[in-house]
Amino acid sequence: MRLKSVAIKGFRPFKDEISLPIDDLTVFIGKNDVGKSSILEALGIFFECDVIKIDAKDCNIYSGDSVIEITCEFDHLPQQIVLDADAQTSFADEYLLTRSETLKIKKRYDLSGSRPKTDIFICAYHPTAVNYDDLLTLTNSQLKERMKKLGISQEGIDLRFNPHLRRAIWSSCPDLQTSEVEIPVNREDAKRIWEQVSKLLPVYALFKSDRSSQDTDDEVQDPMKLAINAAIAEVQSELDRITEIVKQKAEEIARSTHEQLKRIDPQLASELRPVFKSDPKWPSIFSLSLNTDDGIPLNKRGSGVRRMVLLSFFRAEAERRRNEQSRYSLIYAIEEPETSQHPANQKLLLDALQELSEEDGCQVLLTTHSPGFANMLPLESLRYISRSEDGSISIQFGNEQVYRDIANSLGVLPDTRVKVLICVEGPTDVENLKNLSHILHKDDPSLPDLTNDSRVAFVVLGGGTLQHWVNQHYLRGLGRPEVHIYDGDVKKYQATSNEVNQRNDGSWAVCTTKREIENYLHPDAIYQAFGIRVAFGDNDDVPEIVGKAKNWNSGNAKKKMAEIAFPLMTIQMLKERDPNGEVRGWLERLASML
Repeated sequence: MRLKSVAIKGFRPFKDEISLPIDDLTVFIGKNDVGKSSILEALGIFFECDVIKIDAKDCNIYSGDSVIEITCEFDHLPQQIVLDADAQTSFADEYLLTRSETLKIKKRYDLSGSRPKTDIFICAYHPTAVNYDDLLTLTNSQLKERMKKLGISQEGIDLRFNPHLRRAIWSSCPDLQTSEVEIPVNREDAKRIWEQVSKLLPVYALFKSDRSSQDTDDEVQDPMKLAINAAIAEVQSELDRITEIVKQKAEEIARSTHEQLKRIDPQLASELRPVFKSDPKWPSIFSLSLNTDDGIPLNKRGSGVRRMVLLSFFRAEAERRRNEQSRYSLIYAIEEPETSQHPANQKLLLDALQELSEEDGCQVLLTTHSPGFANMLPLESLRYISRSEDGSISIQFGNEQVYRDIANSLGVLPDTRVKVLICVEGPTDVENLKNLSHILHKDDPSLPDLTNDSRVAFVVLGGGTLQHWVNQHYLRGLGRPEVHIYDGDVKKYQATSNEVNQRNDGSWAVCTTKREIENYLHPDAIYQAFGIRVAFGDNDDVPEIVGKAKNWNSGNAKKKMAEIAFPLMTIQMLKERDPNGEVRGWLERLASML
């Protein structure tokens, strides 16, 4: 299951309900105390995360109400679910989906008493006709009675399974009067529905930035607690089976004991039955910690070191999920990941988080108010939070004005040293051109090294980061010439190149003679990077070839080639792959503009 959106009402700064979409990578940006962390913590409360608990002080002080509502909407739903015993059904068959075929769950917290009271609802397009609106709350015997009452034949229906009974009853009605309703699922007989649905929800891990360094610290200091939770989620069905076996064995022993008791004195007890107060809390059974050099506990090291261990954990988790078919979904929520990190490590951390967000069943939520970190974030992931003069909160996303507001709010400014804009199709094209220029610069210092030349700025036309947008937006009005380098396999780029070349403002454009820039990569560099031998021509899809050999999708293959293989290229490899000096020609022409 994938979190699609969240709505929050009455929680901390959010007096009125705010609703916002959640992507695979979602980044909340804004000034201090506008509600960035409150969104992550509201989700932590919804998913019952250990590091955050709700109390009366979480209510918005201006609402005059002691009720908080947190609603999460999910897509990528499982095709089959179990609501009763072992009977297979689906959310659609049980009328538990919205009009848009998503699963929407609302949790309402009443904090007027000494203890929070929680009600849980599934907001669905559900039958409202009398005798057809309450079937999910009925037991097997009650469903059979309802069939008799409505005169529905039981012939051909497996009466052992509730989904079959409900389906027969609903299908008999000419007009179910379906409508958007809130179905309570944590009361009385409907509790079994929530018990099953809750097992399907993503595992939510909240990493807070302001935790103290104590021996009892959880995820932010020691990610191994999350590792335990993740491992338990993977084998949850087996653990449920063990729990059920233990209960059955205990009941057998209780029955045998009762039989023996009746032989001694039948008057002592008419019944002897084991009552389990709760199911086992598996995460609390296991304890795992990390020690560093000389046995020093991780939580006694500096915050920067702890964050680097966290970085390593994220990278390892991304690699593990790529190599395994994980059966559960996971949401990482991280406050200010750039905290206590050198800028170079910030880039490594962001790359790891972006890579993790691209894996199936994994989402990453971040907060930041750092201009440097925000510069590197993809535009489509940004959510800008601001507070108006009357105290109301607004969240903006998805248009150019939002990016302008973010740039102004965080003080993100273009580099005025820039003399030329280099426009490419995607982010990996940036890294690949930088690597190739670095190789050629070492061979010929007159050519620019794009890895550290402040006179050029890259603009990613097919999407990119706030930094690229800022440079493009501000420098566009300053008359900077542009260099466009496009992939040769897209026909429409040739027409675009012609338009650029006709500007007469010093700008120019080329399309690669090969399919795309990955075709300039040498097979030896790929072998050194990934240990695989591949053969390809100038017009072959190299990311697809490498992806198939390594069981990656093309997007991951592109990223891996940019990160690992291109830096291994040598000048001799480039000359073999580019005997006509095409790439050198681009840089020579660029050098004349600087």
